[in-house]
Amino acid sequence: MSRESEADFPGDAELPGALPEALRAELVAFRRDVHMHPELGNQEFRTTAALKARLEQAGLRPRVLDTGTGLICDIGNPAETGDGTQAADGSPRPMLALRADIDALPIPDAKVDCAYRSTVPDRAHACGHDVHTTVVLGAGLVLAELHRQGRLPYPVRLIFQPAEEVLPGGAVDAIASGALEGVGRIIGVHCDPRVDAGRIGLRHGPITSACDRLEVALNGPGGHTARPHLTTDLVTAVARVATDVPALVARRVDARSGLALTWGRIESGHACNVIPQRAELSGTVRCLDLNAWRAAPDLVHAAIDEIAGLYRAKTEINYVRGVPPVVNDPAVSDLLHDAMTARRGPDSVEDTEQSLGGEDFSWYLEHVPGAMARLGVRKPGERIVRDLHQGDFDVDEHAITVGVELFTAAALLDAAR
Repeated sequence: MSRESEADFPGDAELPGALPEALRAELVAFRRDVHMHPELGNQEFRTTAALKARLEQAGLRPRVLDTGTGLICDIGNPAETGDGTQAADGSPRPMLALRADIDALPIPDAKVDCAYRSTVPDRAHACGHDVHTTVVLGAGLVLAELHRQGRLPYPVRLIFQPAEEVLPGGAVDAIASGALEGVGRIIGVHCDPRVDAGRIGLRHGPITSACDRLEVALNGPGGHTARPHLTTDLVTAVARVATDVPALVARRVDARSGLALTWGRIESGHACNVIPQRAELSGTVRCLDLNAWRAAPDLVHAAIDEIAGLYRAKTEINYVRGVPPVVNDPAVSDLLHDAMTARRGPDSVEDTEQSLGGEDFSWYLEHVPGAMARLGVRKPGERIVRDLHQGDFDVDEHAITVGVELFTAAALLDAAR
């Protein structure tokens, strides 16, 4: 369906898949339970078990991923149409996949007077993955009911992915476990505390940046601060690497690529009169452009060696590939736009900017076209923004209803394209 035909589905009365009140309440309770029991990447056993049990209760057959956490679940037989008959050409139509990430962060929950505050020390769902998980679960339950009624034209796959916060991301393992087999398009959402609940943010093209991890060690013989000319002045060397390398790298790529090296840690030395033998830096490399991201490791290596070499420091460089940018496919972005408009009208979609945050949803897009929307979770009128990856992060739970109905509408409209 194109944007010109949005008027065919002006609201929930004509587009099935609205969220029943009883299921709405159940999903809020499910989200709060997951929020109270956060699990880190590749340790999401309780969350996986809860999802598996609820999907099986709905008559579905989820399969736990080979890594032991996370799962995939098909609604309908990929070889059949919605009425149970074989596809006309004898081959299955590629499925639409709905993706959620299920892991939490290693930070304490700082919320006060909150009944569903994390019960696990130094663990919190401070990035909204509990909401993503609940949204895909809810959409799956609604779509399963539509399938039983013969109203789901084509099968849909649910992907509950572990370890999004662990580089290079659990999406890599999910793909290796067959998550994309038979999938032709994929959609996802990410909570956005800058957008009001009831709205989504969308854009064509890149919506997140690439994010890699960089660890550098400089080595030298050490010596006395009275005689720096007889040794490698390692503290000066590491200071020059810290300041000059980011600037040098930025001058060797197109400025529009947004390649940025930012240090988060520098460590060297133990005494004021001793030149140390080792210095360490670590940070991140972020990039808005896919081609520049692919060239970044060689550029960064060369720049570090060049600056360190001026001071005769030997380098050890560990460049850890993270994730490429999420680049929204225009047609799939339009699908999300049309689905949200069908549910909540044209004013419910707003343009959004490209973020410097990383998201391993990008790995799926190396294989199939897809798009990610920013799901508004801010209580309308609230002035305080509880940012992602902060211990006091929380959401307006109306966003769960919005996300479920967005995904169900997308599945139904996708079948008409």
